[in-house]
Amino acid sequence: MKTPRKICALGIDYGLKNIGLAYGQSLTQTAQALPAIKAKDGIPNWEQMEQVLSQWQPDIVVIGLPLNMDGSESELCKRVRKFGNRLHGRFNAQIDYMDERLSSVAVKEEEKARGHKGDYGKNPIDSLAAQLILEDWLRAYSFSQD
Repeated sequence: MKTPRKICALGIDYGLKNIGLAYGQSLTQTAQALPAIKAKDGIPNWEQMEQVLSQWQPDIVVIGLPLNMDGSESELCKRVRKFGNRLHGRFNAQIDYMDERLSSVAVKEEEKARGHKGDYGKNPIDSLAAQLILEDWLRAYSFSQD
């Protein structure tokens, strides 16, 4: 039996005000939410991003791609890809993208069931969305390795 290769990954839910982060690995196919990084019009503090990458040392960075419901690329997809290109260029990070359609909706429904008041400005869910995106990617990655 082939032993699966362990992949450690950083998940990102890109946003114009917040960039949600999560860290996980392929053996358990689980991730944990990390503190989000503030962004100004989608641009993070690159020093903070460097600190996250240095601390967690992921093999790959998985960024949620906000596709339209019909699978076509949204306007925000261009910005997400530009952000991914910058991560790769600045930090030599390996980048992959994961369809994130309805991830925020799923997280909001889950959090509402847990008592979240819907005040997402005060209590953002960006990192929980990053966790969901990353866990979906980890399951897909592990399945493709079988």
